[in-house]
Amino acid sequence: MDRIRITGGGPLNGTIPISGAKNATLPLMIASLLTEETLILDNVPHLADVVQLQRILNNHGVDVMLSGKRAHTAENAGQTVKISAANIVDTTAPYELVSKMRASFWVLAPLLARKGEARVSLPGGCAIGTRPVDLLLMAMEKLGVNIEIEAGYVVARAPKGLQGGEINFSKVTVGGTHVALMAAALANGTTVIDNAAREPEVTDVADCLVKMGAKISGIGTSRLVIDGVAKLNGARHRVLPDRIEAGTYAFAVAMTGGDVLLEGARPDLLQSALDVLVEAGVKVTSSNEGIRIQRNGAGIAPVRVTTEPFPGFPTDLQAQLMALMTRAKGTSQITETIFENRFMHVQELARLGARISLDGQMATIEGVDKLKGAPVMATDLRASVSLVIAALAAEGDTYVNRVYHLDRGFERLEEKLGRCGAQIERLSS
Repeated sequence: MDRIRITGGGPLNGTIPISGAKNATLPLMIASLLTEETLILDNVPHLADVVQLQRILNNHGVDVMLSGKRAHTAENAGQTVKISAANIVDTTAPYELVSKMRASFWVLAPLLARKGEARVSLPGGCAIGTRPVDLLLMAMEKLGVNIEIEAGYVVARAPKGLQGGEINFSKVTVGGTHVALMAAALANGTTVIDNAAREPEVTDVADCLVKMGAKISGIGTSRLVIDGVAKLNGARHRVLPDRIEAGTYAFAVAMTGGDVLLEGARPDLLQSALDVLVEAGVKVTSSNEGIRIQRNGAGIAPVRVTTEPFPGFPTDLQAQLMALMTRAKGTSQITETIFENRFMHVQELARLGARISLDGQMATIEGVDKLKGAPVMATDLRASVSLVIAALAAEGDTYVNRVYHLDRGFERLEEKLGRCGAQIERLSS
């Protein structure tokens, strides 16, 4: 199993190109099941999760063609993916595939919309809390779906087709909103989704569905109204830049010091995180090229942050912020409100010398003068990259094990950091 060795202590300087968003790419690929025509996605990142979802779509009879660099494309351009679901040959998503990635459960909605039935394994994926599918199933029931749980599978049927309905989520759910949007696009009549997620990735999927012929109003708000149509067309859509990747590298620059342009990053997608960086004493400058992060000599000021649905501070940057605050000049507090059990990185950061105490969903971080390298183990995607951030500022060598977590969500991490001066390399076992 691969691991990454990082020798810390140096600043980051240069340019880091920001890839297409993983959290938009996956539901966009799944949305291809809604049409018989070809969906073309540009700026798709090279990630293990994209490859895994390709396998899942192949299982349903979907043709997926990936093309990478061409002679005339920019060096850091993402892939173009052409997806054709003209013939869905299987409406079962088996455990051995779904268990490896939670987002694959979302195929439930387009399979129901196209075929009137679906048999999908209950999901697996990152071990960061239970993340139940109750809200997703509730949304399907509101659209006229009969649901039973049989031997670990959700067996869903809509013999008369999906029917428009009123869906009111008791709490904000990105997955639930994705599923409801996809199903409602082909339902008979009008669907209203209240307390819908406003995350940029949800908006990106909605924008793509509109290109495919869906009728959606209220995009970007917490109330979506969808007038169902009989069929959707093919389309071409460019995946928006990954705000979590941009925020991660912004925290890395803040941690190590230096001056880095996050090329292609959009400040409107992560303003809350940028505001926290400014509060911590980091200089943030936005331009048409992207976002420039600078910290030269100044110390890191402590902050108090609570994770919230968009436009609040994202839970997917909580671990990265915690890594940064281990070197702050004072005491910081981070409260996690989205997922339970999302402090699994705390014990690993402690191995590097961090001082962190937990009280329920609140972490208190006492800044220390220095961190020291040590072997650490990644527990999930975002936790793993927080260890990289801490290691970049630690004295000596840090070995990050279980880096397959990183490969799920960060494209060419070692190369991007290495080009900016980080001493980082992958070691194959």
